[in-house]
Amino acid sequence: MKHVIIGNGPTGLVAAETLRRLQPDAEIALIGDEKEPPYSRMAIPYFLHGNITDAGTHLRKTHDHYAKQRIHLIEGRVDKVDAAAKQIEFTSGERLPYDKLLIATGSRPVMPPVPGIDLPNVHTCWTIEDARAIAAKAKAGSRVLQLGAGFIGCIIMEALAVRGVKLTVVEMGDRMVPRMMTAKAGGMIKNWVEAKGVAVHVNAAITGIAQKDGALAVTLSTGGELAADLVICAAGVRPNVEFLQGSGIAMERGIRVDNEMRTSVPDIYAAGDVTEAIGFHSGKPELNAIQPNAVDQARVAAHNMAGGHSVSQGSLAINVLDTLGLISTSFGHWQGTGDGVEFVDETNHRYLSLQFEGDVLIGATSIGHTDHVGVLRGLIQTRTPLGAWKQRLLDDPNQFMTAYLASAQKAA
Repeated sequence: MKHVIIGNGPTGLVAAETLRRLQPDAEIALIGDEKEPPYSRMAIPYFLHGNITDAGTHLRKTHDHYAKQRIHLIEGRVDKVDAAAKQIEFTSGERLPYDKLLIATGSRPVMPPVPGIDLPNVHTCWTIEDARAIAAKAKAGSRVLQLGAGFIGCIIMEALAVRGVKLTVVEMGDRMVPRMMTAKAGGMIKNWVEAKGVAVHVNAAITGIAQKDGALAVTLSTGGELAADLVICAAGVRPNVEFLQGSGIAMERGIRVDNEMRTSVPDIYAAGDVTEAIGFHSGKPELNAIQPNAVDQARVAAHNMAGGHSVSQGSLAINVLDTLGLISTSFGHWQGTGDGVEFVDETNHRYLSLQFEGDVLIGATSIGHTDHVGVLRGLIQTRTPLGAWKQRLLDDPNQFMTAYLASAQKAA
C-alpha cells in the first residue's frame, strides 16, 4: 500500500505517523513545498519572541525521526492530481503514483487588493521565512502597522509587542477577534490592548501603501495617513485548492469531505484547513481553520485510508488566545441563537457568555477565566443535558464548573 500525503504541517504529519502505526509495512510519502523540515506555524510567534530558534518550530526534534518512522520526506510543489491515473504531478513534471492520497495543503494568507501591498517591508507572517524577515526588521522602537486583528493577527501582535515595537493594528471588523468573540468581549480585548500601548483602529481598512520619506505611508478608509517602517498583513487565510482544478474533487471554498474525510473521488481524502468539513452543530460543510480540528481529522482520515472505520464528530470551534496576558476562549456555536446569558466585569477584565439550545450548552465565550474553562468545551462536545442546571446557569453563569460536576455525577 502506498500512501501519499500532500502537506507536511501538523495535519499531514499526524496522518503519516498514524498510518505508520496502523500499517507497519506501508509506503508513506510526506510532501512539503518549503525548504524546511515539517514545522508548526503556531510556534512562529515564539520564534519572534526570541524564546526559540527556528529549529524550535520543528514538529519533531530528533534528526532521525522520519528515517526511523520510514516516512519519506519530499520537497516539491504539487501542480496537479490525476485521479484517473492515481498519480500526482509536481511543477518539475515528475509524477508520483499513490494507492491512497491525503490532501492536507492547509491555507495561505489573503492579500487584499491594496495599491502598494507588494512593496518592500510589507510582509505576511505565515511561514518561518516570513518570520525571519520580520525578526530582522521589527526592532525595538520601529513603527509597525498590522492589518488584521483576528485570531492569527492577535498571536502575531503578541509577539511584536514583546519585541518593543510601536504597534498600530487596523481591523475591518467592529471589534477585535470578530470571528471568535462577541461584540462586548471583542471590545474588552480592544480596551486591554490599548491600555498596553497598542493603537487599535476598528471599522477601518487600508486603502493604499506608498513609500514616503524613507518609510511607508499607509492611508486608511477612515481618513488620515500613518507612517510605518514595517507593515504586516494578517487579513485572514484561504484554503490551498487551486492545484486541484480539473481533478474532479468537489470543492466550494474548500474541499468537500464527509465525516470520514473522504472527498468525492475514490481513494482521495482531505483533512485540516483545506477542507469544508461537516459542522458539529450545523451538520453542513464549514470552513474551520483550527488546529485541534485539523489533527482530529488527520487521525480519522488515516484510519480510513488504512482500511478501518473512523468517523469525525464534526468540526467544532475551539479557540484559546493569549492577548498581551489576557486569556480568552470561545467554543462551539458561541454566537448562539438568542437563548443565553452574559456576565460582564470590566473592572476585573472578566467576561462569560453561555449559549443554549434547549437545556444543552452549544457555545461559550470567556475572558479572564483560566481555571476549569475546558469543561465548557466538554459540556458542548458531549451535548450534556443540563436539566435544572440551565436555569441556575442563566442566573449565574460562573457556576459552570459546579454544573459540570453535577452533570457528570448524574451520568455516572
